[in-house]
Amino acid sequence: MASLQGQLEEYDLVILGGGTGSTIAAWTFAGEGKKVAVIDRKYIGGSCPNIACLPSKNIIHSAKVASYFHRGEEFGIVHGGFTIDMSGVRDRKRKMVSGLNEMYMENYKKTGAELILGTGRFIAPRVVEIALSDGTTRCMRGANVIVSTGTRAALEAIPGLAEAQPLTHIEALELDHLPEHLLVIGGGYVGVEFAQAMRRFGSKVSLIDRNQRLMSKEDEDVCYALRSLLEDEGIDILLGAQVKRVSGRSGDSVSVFVDQNGAQRVLEGSHLMVAAGRTPNSDGLGLELAGVELTPRGYIKVNERLQTTASGVWAIGEVAGSPQFTHISVDDFRVVHANLTGGHRFTTGRQVPYCLFTDPELARIGLSESEAKAQGIPYRLFKVPMESNLRARTLSETRGFLKSLVEIDGDRILGFTAFGTSAGEIMASVQVAMTAGLPYTVLRDAVLTHPTLVEGLIPLFSSPASVHRPAGAAITSTA
Repeated sequence: MASLQGQLEEYDLVILGGGTGSTIAAWTFAGEGKKVAVIDRKYIGGSCPNIACLPSKNIIHSAKVASYFHRGEEFGIVHGGFTIDMSGVRDRKRKMVSGLNEMYMENYKKTGAELILGTGRFIAPRVVEIALSDGTTRCMRGANVIVSTGTRAALEAIPGLAEAQPLTHIEALELDHLPEHLLVIGGGYVGVEFAQAMRRFGSKVSLIDRNQRLMSKEDEDVCYALRSLLEDEGIDILLGAQVKRVSGRSGDSVSVFVDQNGAQRVLEGSHLMVAAGRTPNSDGLGLELAGVELTPRGYIKVNERLQTTASGVWAIGEVAGSPQFTHISVDDFRVVHANLTGGHRFTTGRQVPYCLFTDPELARIGLSESEAKAQGIPYRLFKVPMESNLRARTLSETRGFLKSLVEIDGDRILGFTAFGTSAGEIMASVQVAMTAGLPYTVLRDAVLTHPTLVEGLIPLFSSPASVHRPAGAAITSTA
């Protein structure tokens, strides 16, 4: 350490990893007069604006436009056919990413935060060494250090899988051609979204998942609705399927050998995509030299204030084991910012909304039915089909439903789920009511603009509610 004293650059805050939460942290602390540096290996703004959230939604929207072409006659529009130019789809996405990068760099310039593209690692407590692309290094010590290195797609030790060089979401977003037959391993967020998008572009798609239900942690009606949606669009779904081995190479010809409920099957396709979980980017960071401990699963160990086991070192986002959503990474920043500026903010008890960007979308906030039952929480259930929403009828987008859990002995909203067009936007109104502690009757009795999708909350909360009690209690009745 003594030999580095003359080379050390002193900073108020050093941020290892340039994700959304850490990017906003850099701009905010720098705007408050702090000397801040962000180190990222490649991406300006991290994965969300470059290779994940926003690019994938860009591609998904292109697929939705393609679906409207398929449905043209339904809207009275007759056309002579069309083709998909995947290079054009990709270039639209690239244009958006380029614009976002320019916006981010302008914010760095305005706030005075320093972005360094390089590979960083701890070499001592709160001291980070950065290997730059030109072969030189820099060393900087932060009064505080935030680690926000995220996660990456997990690649299981399945014989032949690595050799097949499968796509992850990163490579899938860069496809300039349409896969003839895409095999997708994983029935979670990424797998389901990409399966639908690629099918709408014209690929044959097979979706493989080890669980007995798609999005298996969701309520049974949600899982059924999602499966029906994808099957209706022509996607082949294999559930309860364990991948045993893989042969061939993605992009050429690939075979996936599965055991499905005791039966052996072989799926053959042109491309293979893996979307079966995430692995924390905690290796190679020199965390042991900084006194930062990991959990048994490899995530950085933090408390409810997002402090690590090392003084002055914090961790935010997915690498800290936080729910894997950009909006949670942003809230993690708020927690750290508050605790570094004299406040007291914690990760415990916060709302975690999420949206699956299939078409239609799935959005949820608060308790699901399965969670309420598992915790023995009684509830009243309000549920209506999307076709009860008059705006949805004007759009010819009536697939799905709205449902909400409300406490039995009061009017507090416990949870809300929407499977339908613009479900995420509808959910936001309910979340605001939940945040404010408003009773469901406020939404029921509100004067909402007609015809809008949010107006559908009125028939939802005006409908008869079924009462559900913990196991062993009274059976359903009508309230």
